[in-house]
Amino acid sequence: MKIAVVGLGLIGGSLVRAFMNIENTTVYGFDMSEETMARARLEGAIHSEMTKENIGECDYVFVALYPKATEKFLEEYAPLISKSATVIDCGGTKTGICKVGFDMAEKQGFCFMGGHPMAGTHFSGFKYSRASLFQNAAMILVPKKNETIDKLQEVKNLLVNIGFKSVTISTAEEHDRIIAYTSQLAHVVSNAYVKSPNARVHKGFSAGSYRDLTRVAKLNPRMWAELFMENKENIIFEIENLTTELKKYSEAIKKDDIKTLEELLSEGTKIKESIG
Repeated sequence: MKIAVVGLGLIGGSLVRAFMNIENTTVYGFDMSEETMARARLEGAIHSEMTKENIGECDYVFVALYPKATEKFLEEYAPLISKSATVIDCGGTKTGICKVGFDMAEKQGFCFMGGHPMAGTHFSGFKYSRASLFQNAAMILVPKKNETIDKLQEVKNLLVNIGFKSVTISTAEEHDRIIAYTSQLAHVVSNAYVKSPNARVHKGFSAGSYRDLTRVAKLNPRMWAELFMENKENIIFEIENLTTELKKYSEAIKKDDIKTLEELLSEGTKIKESIG
């Protein structure tokens, strides 16, 4: 089996490292950064560089780039990809990428699936990648509507082989709507939370709740800005919904309305208990 991974950041770098552990697998990698490529070779994270000459030999092509770069890659490289290959992107939004991916796949004859590994850290870049990143993680897949069960099982088997615990099947629209809440909003809130003037004097006064809320405040601004803009309607809805809810707490406190405040807190507690 031959696998290519395009983009060797945290996710792509971890993918090549994980695939290197599968027997009888040749792993090609590509990154625009010459330093990253040199490091990948030096650390034995890839067998060779992916090129326009060898991408057609690959059974799988994983694309771990920013959304717009993924779309550009698909448009440029689609004619070179084998008709028997499976292409899976690993971006944080799906609607735009899947539209391009499904279109290119239909024209060129290969299989395309949108993908989103639910794994990562607050660090980015190849130097933080590791083969164990996907252990017990979930993978979201967005296949075409009439994708075969055999193909889905084949892809799931590969993903399980590098540590993924579960595979969730979704549509692009459902993915982007839910991920705006479960991931993107958390990054917005965390990043905004540390802008309090008291953040600079938190040491000695902070514990687990502070660490939990600020864990993803440190992020890759360029990547997350692009993800938010790709999913703007969904993330705006979540931000405005949260703002509305926060105002309820603020108003109750301003008015010394402890009864309403208790009701709001109780409501949130009950919802959390019901959703897990």
